[in-house]
Amino acid sequence: MRDALVAAAFRLFLERGYEQTTVDDIVALAGVGRRSFFRYFPSKEDVVFPDHERCLADMTAFLAASGREHEPVRRVCDAARLVLLMYAENPSFSVQRYRLTKQVPGLRAYELSVVWRYERALAEYLRGRFTGRPDGNLHADVIAAAVVAAHNNALRSWLRSAGQGDASTTVDHALGYVQSAFGAPPTAPASTTATARPAFPSLPMPPADELPDDVVVVVSRRGAPLWRVVQEIETTLGRE
Repeated sequence: MRDALVAAAFRLFLERGYEQTTVDDIVALAGVGRRSFFRYFPSKEDVVFPDHERCLADMTAFLAASGREHEPVRRVCDAARLVLLMYAENPSFSVQRYRLTKQVPGLRAYELSVVWRYERALAEYLRGRFTGRPDGNLHADVIAAAVVAAHNNALRSWLRSAGQGDASTTVDHALGYVQSAFGAPPTAPASTTATARPAFPSLPMPPADELPDDVVVVVSRRGAPLWRVVQEIETTLGRE
């Protein structure tokens, strides 16, 4: 019944337009009563986004099942991939919905409210993981916003292509930026000797007297977030 109502609604939206289609039109085409419609969908807007409540519940459960062994930034990136899987389950429907949402301001506003709920779910999980850290809540909110922005940028690129290509590859590439900027670096295997590790083993430094005069070298701690490194660079350049 739920799927039949969604199918009837989108058929009418495509034929008549969203604004010109009423709930009565939808239930008439589906062959059910108004009570049946509102049993599944609180409003006409909800029939456009029939799967987001389930996806939000799945994301919340996924984050709640996290353990201390899960690196938090990677965990929220994996949670965002659940949204991608929802869209990729039915590419043609997802593309139709994307095109319809672009045309109807009310649906765009509704979609923004849905996106905000995803972002808050990610932020709440991160706030719990960052409790006691300096600026822990700020850190959590910034990362959650970055995850949503990266995911949506890649998702919309895939939808604009009419669902062509591998959406997972596109989203993984975008989320990789978030993980590299905010996530913890992979743990290196423990050395069997007590030798100290260089801060940047892959970037050997030439002798100071061989450096050009216009080169500025900034040293940052291992694992520092990208914004902190950029801040150090800007501070150093400002002192020159």
